[in-house]
This record gives sequence, C-alpha cells and structure tokens, in this order.
Amino acid sequence: MRFELTPRASVSPVVRALAPVAAFITAFLIAGLVIWLMGRSPVAAFQVYVSQPLSDPWALQELLVKATPLALIAIGLAYCFRANFWNIGAEGQYVVGAVLGSWLALKTHGTEAGFWVLPVMLLLGILGGALYGLIPAFLKTRFGVNEILTSLMLVYVAQLTLDYLVRGPWRDPKGFNFPQSVTFDPSATLPPVLEAGRVHYGAVFAAVAVLVTAVVLGRTLFGYRLRLTGDAPRAARFAGFSTKATTLAVFAISGGLAGLAGIAEVSGQIGQLQPSISPGYGFTAITVAFLGRLNPIGILVAALVVALTFIGGESAQIMLKLPLDLTQAFQGILLLCVLAADALVSYRVRLISRGVAK
Repeated sequence: MRFELTPRASVSPVVRALAPVAAFITAFLIAGLVIWLMGRSPVAAFQVYVSQPLSDPWALQELLVKATPLALIAIGLAYCFRANFWNIGAEGQYVVGAVLGSWLALKTHGTEAGFWVLPVMLLLGILGGALYGLIPAFLKTRFGVNEILTSLMLVYVAQLTLDYLVRGPWRDPKGFNFPQSVTFDPSATLPPVLEAGRVHYGAVFAAVAVLVTAVVLGRTLFGYRLRLTGDAPRAARFAGFSTKATTLAVFAISGGLAGLAGIAEVSGQIGQLQPSISPGYGFTAITVAFLGRLNPIGILVAALVVALTFIGGESAQIMLKLPLDLTQAFQGILLLCVLAADALVSYRVRLISRGVAK
C-alpha cells in the first residue's frame, strides 16, 4: 500500500487562490492545538499574536520595521530560486553588507564628513553582500561545488568575523567593555520616514525592490531567462542563455539586496554594530520567499505575516510565558502547510493497494 500523486488535468484559479488561505487557517489551528497542549489558552494566544499587534499603532510601526529586512532579503532570494539556484547563505550576506557599510560609518565617526556618508554606506552594503554572494556562485560555476553547502558555511564565517570586530578593533573604547561599536553619527544614520516614527527609509527600499522585481520577473527578457533556466536548463542553453552568467547574476542580486537589508537595519534601526544584528532574518527570508510563492507581491504580504509572528512571539513570551522558539516552530508549520496546500491543489492523492488504485 502506498500513496501516489498524479497531476490534475486542470485547476480552478479560485481554488489556487484560496489554497494559501486554507493553509494559513490550518497552520493557526495546529499552533492553537500545540498551545492548548502546553496548558495555555489558544484564544488568548491569538489575541497576543495577532489582535494586539494589529490594533496598537506602535506595534504596527514595529511590524513594518521587522518586515523590511525580511522583504528585501526574500526578494533577492526569489531571483536565485526562480532560476533553481539555492542561496541558503543570505544571513551571511546580510552580515557582510552591514559590516562593510559600517566600516565607513566608523571611519568617519566624529569627523562631520557630511551628507555623502549615508549613500556611500548603502552602496558599500550592497557591494559587500553582492561580493559575498558571488563566492558560492564562483565556486559552483568554476569547480562545481554545491552552492547550498558553501553559502551556508559562509554564514558562520561572516558571523564570527563580525563578532571578532566588535570585540576587538571596532569595539567602543568608552563602551564599558561591551562588545559593540560606537554609536553612528547622524550623518551615518538612516532617518525615519516620519519624524518621531520608527519606520526608516529601509521600508521604502523594500517597496521599491518589490515593484522593480515585479516588472523584471514578469515583463523582461531577464525574468524569462530566469524562469527558463529554472524550469528547463537545457532549453535555456539552446536559447543562448549562459548558465554561468545567470548563476553569477542572480547570486550578485540576491547578495546585494541582503547586504542592503543589513546596512539599512544597522544604520536605521540599531545605530551601531554588535555581535548579533539579526534574529535570523536571512534564514527566515527563505520561508518568506516560498510563502510568497516567489512572487514579489506575495513576498511582501508574507513578510508582513511573518513579521507579525516575530512581534507576537515576543509579546507571548512575556504575557503567556510561551517560549520564543515556538514562533520559529509556527513559521515552519506555516511553510509546510502552504507547500502541502500547493501540492494538493496541483496533484491528486491516490492510494495504491495491491496494484489497484482506489
């Protein structure tokens, strides 16, 4: 006895559109069951995770702040995943972008260098992330090394490098021996969109990235090239598209956007370098990219939803004494439910027993 998946002849657009909704409801029901088994009220958990953040103006701003790096990184990953290349190291590219951009902020600290510092910092962040993303791409195209392993291992190199810098040469001499850099000057700080608000211009960068990517992937030859490379690599080669060039391009774009997310987070939200500048945005963005089905608008919505779980998880840890790891577990359940919904919509499940389909 075994299960077999057979493609459906046709799928209603309405059913395909409602599949993510059903997946989200299923994920919430499973999470509610887990919370109930832990001795907490699922209704109270829903209020803490969803209702309260959506009804509090401060929490809404925090929602946009946390969604910004998720959206930027996930949009970059969509380029790689569309072409069927697996960049698992966006977290490292995020860190390197933050480090390289912050280098200029620290070099010009206290010099009143002027308005040019911030734009150059952002460009350095993009450059750092792109160059770091090109390492696994080069190793794959030149030596055939698996990009999953190399990009993942490079995450730890980036994190340990950051840790060394803030504990060593870049540590604030007046910081009471805490592992952190000096606070950035105003000229090196990404300003908020609204005065006295928490949402910085990184949110604007994310919105622009979504719109540009929607056009690139949907209406340009480059977008068609990525789809063809991902769906039919042999056909892409016959069409004259270089696999090597495509690999380098998508990893550079992906790394660049992750680096931009890193320097935007450090200069706009944190204001200095410290050992931990990310709660795992680079890895969570992989979930966001697939929750959004690699569609830029879908990614934006998914980033907001996942950011909501971050905020709700922090509140639930305080108010309901629920572990913060439960938030990561819920994100994984959500991804599994979305993938399962897509599979059930596209395929029919058949039970094969004794050679007879039932």
